[in-house]
Amino acid sequence: MFIHGMHVSPYEKGNIFNRDPLRVRKLLLHKREIMRLLGKVKQDGYTIIPLDLHLTGQHVKMEIALAKGKKLYDKREDAAKRSAKREIDRAIKERNAY
Repeated sequence: MFIHGMHVSPYEKGNIFNRDPLRVRKLLLHKREIMRLLGKVKQDGYTIIPLDLHLTGQHVKMEIALAKGKKLYDKREDAAKRSAKREIDRAIKERNAY
């Protein structure tokens, strides 16, 4: 399993031998862990998301999680809440303008 498109800034005090910050990186997990994650992603519709990154020596450690996307009714509910809040804020702004 590989990580694509993750930017890790090069060491500032490094030299010309610094690595490419956008290179493809290998995710170090046991084979059974990789298979379990891939099975969940393919079968159940989960997504692997990074939660935390930190440097330890020459390695970059990343905490990952499995997450499931929102359902359509959740998206509609959030959109309705956003538009209602926007209307409230607009009304408050108009009232305080006078």
